[in-house]
Parts: sequence; C-alpha cells; structure tokens
Amino acid sequence: MSEALPVKSLIADVTTNGFCTGCGLCEAIAPVGSIQMHMSAEGYLRPVVLKELSAMSLQTISLSCPGVKVEHQRGVQEQHPIWGPMVSVQTGHALDPEVRRQGSSGGVISAIAIHLLETGKVDFVAQIAASRGDPLLNAMQISKSRADVLWAAGSRYAPSAPLQGLRELLATGERFAFIGKPCDVAALRQYGESNPAVKGQIPYMLSFMCAGIPSIKGTHEVIAALGAIREKVVGFRYRGDGWPGMARAVHDSGESFEMDYNTSWGQILGKSLQFRCKICPDGTGEFADIVCADAWYGQDGYPEFTERDGRSLVLARTDVGEELLANLISKNIVATTPLAIEEIGKMQPYQALRKKLVLGRVIAVRMAVGKAPNYINLGLWKSALRVNSVTWLRNAWGTYKRIKPEVQ
Repeated sequence: MSEALPVKSLIADVTTNGFCTGCGLCEAIAPVGSIQMHMSAEGYLRPVVLKELSAMSLQTISLSCPGVKVEHQRGVQEQHPIWGPMVSVQTGHALDPEVRRQGSSGGVISAIAIHLLETGKVDFVAQIAASRGDPLLNAMQISKSRADVLWAAGSRYAPSAPLQGLRELLATGERFAFIGKPCDVAALRQYGESNPAVKGQIPYMLSFMCAGIPSIKGTHEVIAALGAIREKVVGFRYRGDGWPGMARAVHDSGESFEMDYNTSWGQILGKSLQFRCKICPDGTGEFADIVCADAWYGQDGYPEFTERDGRSLVLARTDVGEELLANLISKNIVATTPLAIEEIGKMQPYQALRKKLVLGRVIAVRMAVGKAPNYINLGLWKSALRVNSVTWLRNAWGTYKRIKPEVQ
C-alpha cells in the first residue's frame, strides 16, 4: 500500500486522482469559507479550495480523509476478512408496517432512528434526505421526529456530502446519531481520533451497505428513461415504498412515472459510479455500530428482486451497536433471526467479490498513477486469497488499463 499523501498536495491529489468520496469532511475541518463542496462537471461532489489552508488544517484532513486512508485501529473485535468486525449477524425487519414499507429493505435503520429520538437517547438524527428545494438532489436533514425519519427513508443513489456541515452539528452541543455511507462513517471515526467532540456527541453511528455513488447524471438519465420532464418533477425516490420498491418520479400535475429497481440501478445508475467507489475497501460499513443491507432472497446464486415484504441484513459491529439492537428487539420494535456468517455472501455477492478484488485494484492504481489511498488493517490480503488468482489478476489488469480515462 502507498504511504500517506504529502500534505501540500493533499486536496489536489485526492480530487484529480479520483480518490475523493465526496463526503465533505474537509469543508468541516478547514476554517470557515476555505473549502466548499461543489458539483463537478462529471456530476460528483468535490471540494473546491477557496482560501489557502494552514499546515495544521491539512494535516488534520490527511488523518481523516477516506481518500487518503481508511484504517481500523488495532484490536478491532471479531474482524472477518470479508465482512469486517461483527458482534452479531441477523436478518430482520421493523415491526411497524409503515416503517418497514418506507425503508429501502426492512426499515431497521429507520426504526433505530425513531427509537433513539423517542427515547431521548439522542437530540436529533443527522441523515441524508431528498432536498426540499430540488427532489433530485440530496441534502443533510436534522431529524427530530418520526415524520422526519420517514421523509428521509429509502435509498438516495446520488452524490451527498453529509459531513460538510459537521462543524455546525457539533456546535449545537447536542448528542446525535449519524447515518451515512460507509466512507462517511469511516471518515467520521477517523476524525474522532483527533476531535473528542465526535466521540462525546455522536454515541451512535449507523450505516448501510453501499455499491457505490452514481453521478447525478445517472439520476437525470433515469428521469429521461421514465419519460418524465426534469423541470416538472416535484417528487422523486429511487426505491422504497415496498421492497425493493420502484424508482418513481411525480410531476407537478400529479402524473407519476415508475421503473423497477433492476432497471434503474442495474441498467442506468450502476454504470455511472465515481472512481473511488471502484477501489473501495469498505462497501459494508465496517466502521459503523450497526450496518444494514438488503437481505436478498437468492435464486441460482444471484439475488432476485421480486416485490415482497422488506427484509434487512443486520450486522452489529460494536458492543454499543449490539446493546442498542438488543434493546429494540426486547421492546418489539424490530424482529430478527440469527444468520450464519456463510449466508451473508449469498445475500450480498457483489460486496463479497469486491472485497476480494480490491487489493489488486489498488495495486493497479498505484502502478498507474504512482499513489493510492492507504488501506490499513482491513483484511485485504486475506480477502484476496479467497478468490481465484486468475480472476484477481485479470481484474487488476483491467483496472490498470482503464484507470486514466476513469479518474475524475
């Protein structure tokens, strides 16, 4: 693996080499007005440096940015080479029918968020939702009620920067739960090593398994494929309201347009992922207290997307997460069934294969551009040994050949 990027070239290296996840943490760390997140020409959120940054700010960013490094602290409990730290593995769903239906899978993350608010364990939940001003864009939402959480329920397959406002969230002095992509949570954990307020004010970090972030252009392509007119769209969701749920656009006239999940993700959105997602070592939320995913039912070794009642894969990764989950189960907020670790790969075969191949991809990036993010204590060597060597080498070679045109 590569060494950490030189501080002086940090922001430029991360962005121009395609290592940026678009999380927005650098904006929150830098002095106010120094960095702002903007949508790039390619349709991804990227930091733009407006004022010269001090060496101290750059150093803090370098220790936290997931485009520079992703590192498990030594001694992480029960770490599986593919699936990461785990205290328990279960499938389940929210027992509230509305929460279950509105969530992307079984509604467990939404159920957790509502429980934390209603029991006063947190003052608010910081999560991404559809922008109130533009339903095709994402925005950070401060959820303080069940209604807020349900508004944000469901996947948002477009760029989001949930950490860009972290400075303001911490300035409230309140305790809050954070829900974000795996890279967002990894960045937040790493930043917490240098900022005690993160550990003190964010007792719960929740995530979901992520296959990558599509360009906003992918969303525009879905709208066009639906036959909707972008300027007339007043409501849009990628899925949910069922499992997996339909992509749905609603015009200001009330006219509705729908597309099944396999078409919207499999044929459109999944083809416009940002480059960093293709070399991601953690699509499974290894740094979260609890991570959820679709507990797909399989057929011939592949997930099938027939509409049915939602079911979540639920991994408690820390003792904090396990205690929280046990509390929800005891109060009949969620229902769960234990799952053998060997079954996870049948539900999430893409995540299993990506973890096995990522080492080769990162080595290819290093060879092609002379640097790469530093991935530490993530079990990548052990994961690589679990895949056929010919497949591994071909994938690495393919990454090497494609890297220059792909980097954005």
